Amino acid sequence: MTIHREGYPTIAISAVIFAVINLLSFYFISAHVPWLSYIIFIVTLALLLFLISFFRVPNRKLTKGEDLIICPADGKVVVIEEIVDEEFFKDRRLQVSIFMSPANVHQNRNPMSGEVVYNQYHKGKYLVAWHPKSSTENERHSIVLRNGHGEILVKQIAGALAKRIVNYLTVGQKVEQSAEYGFIKFGSRVDVLLPVGTKVNVQLNQAVQGGVTVLATW
Repeated sequence: MTIHREGYPTIAISAVIFAVINLLSFYFISAHVPWLSYIIFIVTLALLLFLISFFRVPNRKLTKGEDLIICPADGKVVVIEEIVDEEFFKDRRLQVSIFMSPANVHQNRNPMSGEVVYNQYHKGKYLVAWHPKSSTENERHSIVLRNGHGEILVKQIAGALAKRIVNYLTVGQKVEQSAEYGFIKFGSRVDVLLPVGTKVNVQLNQAVQGGVTVLATW
């Protein structure tokens, strides 16, 4: 397991805050109320460790296959339904949505190999990520990947806690399946828009792993 580079500044600042709080607690509290000093240490340590775990990148055997579409994120499948895409395709698409809680790995991976033909950031609200309107009203970043099988749209969506979406791709770039393409800080969601009729290999409420679980097949 490694720590994602997006976490270095946040973890460094948090470690300094942890040290300052506990130094002050040791000098001003521990001599008079030692049990309170212990509680402060335990709580702040737990918060620091949780923050570090949020930016973890576990070592995994990644799944690859030309006829496979791989889950772009860790989390739970919360939506499988047909919708009308107003952003890019302007027609009906099959939407599969994955909700990422703060406890999930928040690195995002390419669901298939291909070329980036669309890349657009949208400002928006910060509704909870499972809200039905979060796909169209929240802050989000959409990309469309194209290969010999067709095109899919992948949408990083900010949640109530997520305030920063990171996307590393550019239009015209060739990408490799299951390679990293972005990161979302704290609770969030990823939508995948597939052609109608695509065989979906996941079920509602199923826990999935980014770069590992097969989302669908062509």
